[in-house]
Amino acid sequence: MPPTTEPPDDQRAREVAEGLAEVRQRIRDACAAAGRDPGGVTLVGITKTFPSSDVALLVRLGLLDVGESRDQEARAKLAEVAVLLGGDAAERIRWHFVGRLQSRKARSVAAYAAAVHSLDRAALVPLLATARGSDRPPLEVFVQVSLDGDPSRGGALDRDVPSIADAVAEQMQLRLRGVMAVPPLDADADASFARLSEISTALQERHPGADAIPAGMTDDLEAAVRHGSTHLRIGSALLGRRPPVFG
Repeated sequence: MPPTTEPPDDQRAREVAEGLAEVRQRIRDACAAAGRDPGGVTLVGITKTFPSSDVALLVRLGLLDVGESRDQEARAKLAEVAVLLGGDAAERIRWHFVGRLQSRKARSVAAYAAAVHSLDRAALVPLLATARGSDRPPLEVFVQVSLDGDPSRGGALDRDVPSIADAVAEQMQLRLRGVMAVPPLDADADASFARLSEISTALQERHPGADAIPAGMTDDLEAAVRHGSTHLRIGSALLGRRPPVFG
């Protein structure tokens, strides 16, 4: 398998550019239908299992928010993208950690991520805060909610969201941004995102600044926009379903 730091071919560059243009148009259309400003929606390109050369392509096309779900893969790409783009350009990327966060990985993730989407228990809070330190911008944190009440698959129960959010808000190294959820398998997307919006509204009564909602992927972004999503996490619509480079 060739190194992921090799420059992409022209065909791949065209594929990624076309995918990005189509996703941006879908977002504009969804925002128009919902009466929203597209400027209020951040597109996060989910690049897990795809090569670093694809990350570099997205950055060159102006997409600076990139999401990864595994710490080991993310750290490898940090180094590879720096080679492809140069250190200064690579430093403009905002890395979002979107996978389930493990205690043993929390310190590592906090060292490079701009945002963590998947905080689901208070025990992780001091690990993130200590690793972040006070000499860097605060790490943006979203509390992940389990919409089906089964935290074994990731996400906190509704009743635990306030206490987890309180723990984040107490740490100067962290910035509480809001709540995140992924609809359960076979669930109605509109109903799921409506419920998440209700949870967000309740949290804002306690923490007014926690008004962001990462929700929506390739297949349900329109429903997510209808219910107030502020961050869309899109993978296959951007990069296709190519054979993975990272296993």
